[in-house]
Amino acid sequence: MHPALEIVRSCIVGTPFEGDVFLVGGAVRDEILGLPGSDDLDLVTTGPSATLVQLLWDRGVCDFYPVVYERFGTAMISICGQKIEVVRTRKESYASRSRKPSVEPGTLRDDAERRDFTVNTLMRSLSDWSLVDPLGAGVSDLQAGVLRTPLEPRKTFHDDPLRMLRAVRFRHRFGFSYADGLAEAIRKSAPRLEIISAERIRDELFKMMLHPAAEAALEDLRELGLLQMFLPEFISLKGCEQGKWHHLDAWDHTRAVVGNVHALAARRSEPVDLVTVLASLFHDVAKPQTRTEPEPGEVHFYGHDHEGAKVARLALKRLKVPNDMSEEVAFLVENHMRLSSANQFGKAAIRRLIRDMGNQLERFLDLCEADRLGHKDPTPLSEFRQRVAQALIETPVESLESPLSGEEIMQLLQLEPGKAVGEWKTRLVEAVLEGNVTNVESARSWLLEQSQQ
Repeated sequence: MHPALEIVRSCIVGTPFEGDVFLVGGAVRDEILGLPGSDDLDLVTTGPSATLVQLLWDRGVCDFYPVVYERFGTAMISICGQKIEVVRTRKESYASRSRKPSVEPGTLRDDAERRDFTVNTLMRSLSDWSLVDPLGAGVSDLQAGVLRTPLEPRKTFHDDPLRMLRAVRFRHRFGFSYADGLAEAIRKSAPRLEIISAERIRDELFKMMLHPAAEAALEDLRELGLLQMFLPEFISLKGCEQGKWHHLDAWDHTRAVVGNVHALAARRSEPVDLVTVLASLFHDVAKPQTRTEPEPGEVHFYGHDHEGAKVARLALKRLKVPNDMSEEVAFLVENHMRLSSANQFGKAAIRRLIRDMGNQLERFLDLCEADRLGHKDPTPLSEFRQRVAQALIETPVESLESPLSGEEIMQLLQLEPGKAVGEWKTRLVEAVLEGNVTNVESARSWLLEQSQQ
């Protein structure tokens, strides 16, 4: 039991809440599945939640005064730095255009019926840690790995349409299967996702994209009609054939590249990077609109990298993704074709690449390698990565700039402030990239020599 829950248990001994406070939801589910302890702690009681949290405050165990939401019968407390939501068992009803419920007190069964899936209705009594299964289906569904809604699925999804995205996420996170009729209910209910805020959809999408099963989850989102509700730009990728270099259409290739990004991170025993995963998702999004086939089998996608960056910015803005993250994703999408002739890169070209990519270099290399591994003939970037690493040793990133400031250039060439100073500085940077200038002294010599020509 979590230490914060131990404190709550000790506080309710000898009170009306003894035997009437239960841990519910994901923490119970994960504990039964043998997964690491969850920090998402939800307590439910048939008594007034406000009274319970006031009791805990009076006992001096809360970090700050409880936040109470009387309309919904919920409260938020913090004990030893652990946030805990406390809810009174309740019934809920929803208006057709809202996900904010009207609530009234209810039983443990009523409270279980308002939740998303039976596997999330299981409870642990804080008093004796006994397992409570209010619907009589939570344990069996968890053991069988079945994702089932407490009520008729279309009603559950009508009440909170975000549960359809959660269904996809839980299926692929836990390897569950959908109960009979659940997938069809999602297809029929998908349009109701329009009432959900972009921020909540974004958060669910990000959680899916960060999971190793993201590739499979994306197909579920498309096949169930959910993807078109928030990322319609991707629908036309299905069936978009790519020509002789590919064995997959643009959609399945995109999913494969997402999977490859995860595989590259796993190979290094690192957590996957969200920006890189999003870039892999968007890297070919503009292929359908740029596709040309002047002759049978001769397929081109000229400019899909630049157009894809535009699409990524618009789509991510719609999902309320922060601007800095959107720009990082768009930057990678716009540059992902840059290594199409990597085998011909000399040292100068590699130095230019290092300079231009800046702090996005590792993400860029991962995206490019993931893309290449998704082609008909997979080609890792191992050798090219070694050449980049060697270039970084020989010429660190910070040295890929002009060794001389604009003021030093003016003094050396006896120039007045103006356009010519910038032009000479640009030429000096190019000389650095070409390897003709390596330090301040060689920069001065090169500059004087060039100015005399």
